[in-house]
Amino acid sequence: MESFGTRLADLRREHNLTQNDIADRLNISAQAVSKWENDLTSPDIDTLLKLSDIFNITVDELLGKKRQEPVYVPVEARKDVNKMVLRITVDSNDGDRVRVNLPMAAVRIFLNNDSVKVFSGNKALEGIDFNQIYALVEQGVIGELVSVDSADGDHVRITVE
Repeated sequence: MESFGTRLADLRREHNLTQNDIADRLNISAQAVSKWENDLTSPDIDTLLKLSDIFNITVDELLGKKRQEPVYVPVEARKDVNKMVLRITVDSNDGDRVRVNLPMAAVRIFLNNDSVKVFSGNKALEGIDFNQIYALVEQGVIGELVSVDSADGDHVRITVE
């Protein structure tokens, strides 16, 4: 299993950042970042949150938990769709963070009611066909179904569990 320090160093390089860049953003020393990357010490919880924001990932991902890739669940192993949850995360380039957790039963109601526009008004969600997402879930597809990184820096993730 990959260590936290290795994961942090890999993320930093993927984002073309130096240890000094990370240190400057966190108002700490580059030596502290070096110690984390060498697994000599670990950041505190508040710093983990800030690091996850820098890399635009969840703290779970930062700590090594893998994203839930989409999978097909056979009919005999499926949960009742009404007992599943649609999770939407939006991190906009201008600092807005939105977290929505909706039971799929509520999603179905919203999709069947034209007067309710729960997903309208957010540019990051434009063009996402929630009817198609619901149809995929009914057919047994779960996990991270949508992942969009826009050119202007917005990040949208839609997961069904």
